[in-house]
Amino acid sequence: MALIGALIGGFTNHLAIKMLFRPHEAKYIGSWRVPFTPGLIPKRRDELAVQFGKTVTNYLLTPETFKKKLLTTDMQRKAENFLQEKLETHILDSDKTLNNWLEVAGALDVASKAEQKIIEVLDSQLNLVRMRLTTGTVEEILPADWRVGVDERIPQIAAYILSKSEKYFESDEGRAMFRKLIDDFLASKGTLGNMVHMFFGESESLVGKVQKEALRFVNAPGTSSLLNTIIHNEWEKLQKRPVDELLSGFDWDGLFDTIKSYTREELAIESRLNKKLSHYWPTGAEWTSINVTPPLTSFAFTQAEKQLEISLSKLKIDEMVKEQVDSFPVEVLEDLVLGISRREFKMITVLGAVLGGAIGIVQGLIVFATNLT
Repeated sequence: MALIGALIGGFTNHLAIKMLFRPHEAKYIGSWRVPFTPGLIPKRRDELAVQFGKTVTNYLLTPETFKKKLLTTDMQRKAENFLQEKLETHILDSDKTLNNWLEVAGALDVASKAEQKIIEVLDSQLNLVRMRLTTGTVEEILPADWRVGVDERIPQIAAYILSKSEKYFESDEGRAMFRKLIDDFLASKGTLGNMVHMFFGESESLVGKVQKEALRFVNAPGTSSLLNTIIHNEWEKLQKRPVDELLSGFDWDGLFDTIKSYTREELAIESRLNKKLSHYWPTGAEWTSINVTPPLTSFAFTQAEKQLEISLSKLKIDEMVKEQVDSFPVEVLEDLVLGISRREFKMITVLGAVLGGAIGIVQGLIVFATNLT
């Protein structure tokens, strides 16, 4: 009886465990489905998948779990260091030139296009300046404050001219100039000039007299007023003249070509774009480590924490788990459960055998006692 009880107990538990998974599909005799087919887990797989999904969502992959594991101060510091390292390696200290970065962005032949655009704008502005300068009179072109400034400086100009004239007349160079003028004048008059020579003697005696009269004229009170009037009248006439007339022989095209050539040389766009970013921004790594990566990482973690629960709900993890469990073959689920609890299931089988054997012994004792009586 003990042996039979042990066999029955062990076999019953073993069969019960097997019936959790097997048979994998329902068995039929004709149209009649055999009871207890399929096994418990295959039969309730849909409910099991739903329950797995709820368990994962409610107890495993919760927002609090992600916050504790991912959104920590240490993780933020590591993310900040990682971002700064990648920023320095791939951008700030990269061997790529500005031209390379522009090509990565899809901008090709930027230097020539930029230079062409700048020259076009410059040429347009130069032609506009030319048109403005050559259209209208001097009075219309010059600003009012410039014209007022010239009017105010005419006395200074006249005084400067007279001052320089006086110094020149008193110099040896001025004296030689007077001598030459007198000699040329007398020589051009023929007989009359010879008569003047005979009357005054050598021209040297006339030089001193002419020089003295020239100095007297320069220092005369009316000379300054006369010169002021002449300059002022000429200035007034000049303001009424068309600028185009005054600049008729000016080489505008040559000037513009020189300006554009100088602009190209100074811009040197191609050579400037062929330098690395670190050439123009040597302190970029230090600046970004203070002003870019910390606030950017902090912002990302703050937004992640705010959006975590919403994002997890949008992911619908429970449905994902359900779909995956539904797609598992029953054999995979069986291996999954047995892989975890195989030893326990064996112990349950053994326990059934032990209990069955103990019950058999008790039954044998009862039968033995009954026979005695």
